Amino acid sequence: MSKKNRIGVVYSTNPDFNYEYEDDEPMQETLPPQQQKLHVTLDRKQRGGKQVTLITGFVGTDDDLAALGKMLKTKCGVGGNTKDGEILIQGDHCEKVKSLLLSEGYKVK
Repeated sequence: MSKKNRIGVVYSTNPDFNYEYEDDEPMQETLPPQQQKLHVTLDRKQRGGKQVTLITGFVGTDDDLAALGKMLKTKCGVGGNTKDGEILIQGDHCEKVKSLLLSEGYKVK
């Protein structure tokens, strides 16, 4: 454990002393695709006029979000990014992304 996450006592000379640590956020379980409600939009804000397809509303772990983002980027043949619970796909691929997500069993709006 990191020293930065300790609560209360900073240092102890007792060799049997156990430090208390802050608990990280509880791991959020990924909902099955049938229970996910994803929103697919075209976005241009703060991107220098470039268009990106933005997928929001994913509930689950970052690893599952990254896996879904990788699948979408591969199927569309473009680059992108996954961060802050959102998937960014470069370019205007709204219809293609919607059809891919529907075929995977996600609810898409």
